[in-house]
Amino acid sequence: MLPTVSKGRPPSSARPTPVLAPYLRRIVKWQQMDIEYTFWQMLHLCTSPKVVYQHTKYHKQTKNQWARDDPAFAVIFCLFLIVATAAYCAAYGESLANSVFTVISVVLSHFLLAGTILATSCWFLTNTYMREEAPSSHAVEQRVEWLYAFDVHCNSFFPAFIILYVLQYFVSPLLVAHGFFPTLVSNLLFMVAISYYHYLNFLGYDVLPFLDKTTFFLYPIGLVIILSPLMILSGFNPTRYTMSLYFS
Repeated sequence: MLPTVSKGRPPSSARPTPVLAPYLRRIVKWQQMDIEYTFWQMLHLCTSPKVVYQHTKYHKQTKNQWARDDPAFAVIFCLFLIVATAAYCAAYGESLANSVFTVISVVLSHFLLAGTILATSCWFLTNTYMREEAPSSHAVEQRVEWLYAFDVHCNSFFPAFIILYVLQYFVSPLLVAHGFFPTLVSNLLFMVAISYYHYLNFLGYDVLPFLDKTTFFLYPIGLVIILSPLMILSGFNPTRYTMSLYFS
């Protein structure tokens, strides 16, 4: 059950911030990207995610915005996704044309389309239902930036990418086999990856001081824990299923 709508804040009032245009322009300017800091963030998202969001607070204090102004994370993540998908195509692809189509479709659907939908959903949800009332009429009203919602999704997706695209690649010959053990391991990988995604999603919004009831983002973890044993007992192998979508 969702939290109730905040008084005096209609859904239509939530709009994306205008920082998106300069962010997109910087995508083609590699010399302005902080590559070293991006790799630092990627490492700590897998080991100490709270440290990353502690630095998000510092960014807000220095740049007066929660979202990244550097597209390096998204660009490098996209390149990693291309390399990982190409590796799957090299191992399981049938032709060069099919491999090129698979790489493009994965980047467009898994990264851009899914990221846009999930970020927009969380951006709308937080701005509409989770913002706390301003302590006084003179206080500055704060909103979740759409670009920050996209940052949170990218942060949450990266460890899942490591588990479901990189780690799974090396054990995929085992996971695509028939039997109980491949089904068990496959479901455990997906359970850990999806649960960690939602945990990082929670951390990303919990760090914002003007949001309330952010524990809502932890609820899907309970659903995943409930569904995983059911899928194992039913013999559903998510690895074999997802591989069949791209490689017949």
